[in-house]
Amino acid sequence: MFDNLFGLLQISFIQNAFISLIPLSILCGIVGTLMSANRLSYAAGGLTHGAYGGVGIGLFFSLPIILSTTLFTLVLALIVGYLILNYKHHSDHFIGAIWAFGMALGILLTDLSSGYKSDLMGYLFGNILVLSSTQLYSMFGLCFIFGLIVIILYPQLQAISYDEDFSKTKGLSTQSIFYLLMIMIALCVSLSMQAVGLILVIALLSIPTFLAKNLAKNLKSMFFYCIALNFLFCLIGLLISFCANLSSSASIVLVSSCGFFIYFFYQKLRKFI
Repeated sequence: MFDNLFGLLQISFIQNAFISLIPLSILCGIVGTLMSANRLSYAAGGLTHGAYGGVGIGLFFSLPIILSTTLFTLVLALIVGYLILNYKHHSDHFIGAIWAFGMALGILLTDLSSGYKSDLMGYLFGNILVLSSTQLYSMFGLCFIFGLIVIILYPQLQAISYDEDFSKTKGLSTQSIFYLLMIMIALCVSLSMQAVGLILVIALLSIPTFLAKNLAKNLKSMFFYCIALNFLFCLIGLLISFCANLSSSASIVLVSSCGFFIYFFYQKLRKFI
């Protein structure tokens, strides 16, 4: 088994798949942490599913899928951000509508588009094996940008994550930072799409984040826990997919889910010991 694995590692697209785990874990770790700290899980779910409209637009107008999905998801992120800030008590209904709109638009435009569609499932459920070097460089570039944002704006991010009212009294532009968070979620979803798919990327944004939130003592350590757990789950899932000839994205998400349930039952068991 190990001989086969070492043999596979000599292939360039297999190497890209393993290398991509680094930026994928960092992106989802950073965004997942900020998403959880600001209670934006439902908004992120709406964006990941609504982004399918961008896939349909790309197919219908013969545009690069990554470009159309990124632009469409950015527009959705700004709309969702505006609705959350201005209609807090009804934002969940609006997000649900945007979620459904994006999926429906994507399905209809896909049906109306002509041409070859065999790789369509890859955008929904991902295929980490087809990541190109250009996509890999894009992911690393976005990691660098997100890392700079966290380092430079860490005090502000920490402030709005734990006490938004206090941040406003200190004169912080909470709305600007909130829109920045929505843009970061949109970019993370778009660039993670090829690796794990639009449907499954929400798992990498939520499951390791939940575990990190319970293990970490502050926001800074939560970043590190979330990135480390994402990398661990992705690595184990990818190895299982190679050894058992299974879908890589589904294997990664299943490993993440198993980690969640193991932690959950361990915590329950501790109460009886």
